[in-house]
Amino acid sequence: MARNKTDNFLRAIKKYAKAQSTLLQTEVKQLKSERIKEAEETAHRDSERLIKDKLHEKRNHEMAVLAKKTQEGQKELFVERTKMTEEIFSKASDKLIDFTKTDEYTQRLCNSAKAIAELFGDRDCVLYVNERDLGTAESFRDFFAGKVEAKADKTIKIGGIKGYCPEMAIIADETLDTKLEAQREWFIENATLSVL
Repeated sequence: MARNKTDNFLRAIKKYAKAQSTLLQTEVKQLKSERIKEAEETAHRDSERLIKDKLHEKRNHEMAVLAKKTQEGQKELFVERTKMTEEIFSKASDKLIDFTKTDEYTQRLCNSAKAIAELFGDRDCVLYVNERDLGTAESFRDFFAGKVEAKADKTIKIGGIKGYCPEMAIIADETLDTKLEAQREWFIENATLSVL
């Protein structure tokens, strides 16, 4: 009977140990499964973040390349437009210089001198002209009520006349150079140059 009790006791211990072992194995499997799932989720999140970071990095790089190319293109366009503008105004300047050799120009110069004389009234003034127009400017003295001095001005490259009245502190600029430059400013603001 003692043996029976011992056998029963051992069986009960084995049964309990087996139940505990099964329970522990189940818990280990569940824990292992949870850890694997956590690791997979972490790996998935990390890989998504890495992919997102790489895409962001690539997008930034491509945007920088695009911005640089756009800037280079705009610079080339600006240079080409400037070149075209210079060509246009160089040709206009040449045509105006040819115009200064005509009787029409001499009449225009005379009309400009009369307008300046009217503006200054009986006050003294200085007339500035291109050196080649100095002889013609001497004949304008009769238009002025005040004392007039005619001088050559090297800044007047094309032609026309500029009057200065010290008493009024006014410069009346009727030069073709200034008028052409004013047209340049207008042209730059309003011309839609297409560079193909």
